[in-house]
Amino acid sequence: MHEHSAPLRARLHYLQLGSSDPERLARFYAQVFGMSVQQRAGDWMCHGPDKCLVFSLEEPNSLLRVGYAAADEAVLHGLRVRARASLAEPTSVDSHLFKPGAIAFHDPDGNLVAYGVPTPSAPALPSIDTPKARLQHVVVGSTDVGRMVRFYTTVVGLRESDEVRDGEGGMRTCFMRSDDEHHSFAVFHTPRNRLDHHCYELPDWNAIRDWGDRLATERVPIKWGPGRHGPGNNLFVFFHDPDGNWVELSAELEVVSGERPVGVWRHEERTLNSWGRGLLRS
Repeated sequence: MHEHSAPLRARLHYLQLGSSDPERLARFYAQVFGMSVQQRAGDWMCHGPDKCLVFSLEEPNSLLRVGYAAADEAVLHGLRVRARASLAEPTSVDSHLFKPGAIAFHDPDGNLVAYGVPTPSAPALPSIDTPKARLQHVVVGSTDVGRMVRFYTTVVGLRESDEVRDGEGGMRTCFMRSDDEHHSFAVFHTPRNRLDHHCYELPDWNAIRDWGDRLATERVPIKWGPGRHGPGNNLFVFFHDPDGNWVELSAELEVVSGERPVGVWRHEERTLNSWGRGLLRS
């Protein structure tokens, strides 16, 4: 295997979202997910076990930055090699969440995706009454899924797990992975480029029940689910945050071996939810 084609080893580390009221959004996530909240350099940051969110006074529902934790410095070296081979120009990242040497790319839709080795920090203490939930994947909508997939597989080094194609063979969705979990990033075909949702992985099916009770206590209604996705085979529920962003809770996401062929699914509701209604993006 050539150096520039070595598989990426990284997991979603943090997200930065825009909001017209970032403090309100931060306090919502802090309350629901049992995270600490603080203001830092004009932004609001929530931090908890296996999750970190940053909220900035920017356009609501905008995805400002995606941060992935690289397994080690060798991963960053591989990213630089792939970038040079693809004539892409990564930029340096100045973030207290990463050690020096982190890099970032603007993807074809303008999303800023950063990779770095996380800075050591004191472990975030879990809230006693908050079930476990790990920040796990983010999904965007794009008018050109194929172009996005080419960028993320060629320049970044993600691997395809599953595609969703319509009757004419057009790609409607692609799920891509950065480690052995089915997807840490995905792209849906949508009428405009946008954030679609972000997701937290739960320990098991029973945790879906526990989180349903947790959301009920916080008076946050479930908007979709429970159900089961086809690609990834994971159980899920969705809810809205105060800005109307989609938030997913997932359990038992498929673990994929490196040799598994890319799956192809039909563009239909059953693919999105084998148990019932599916929310087609287009």
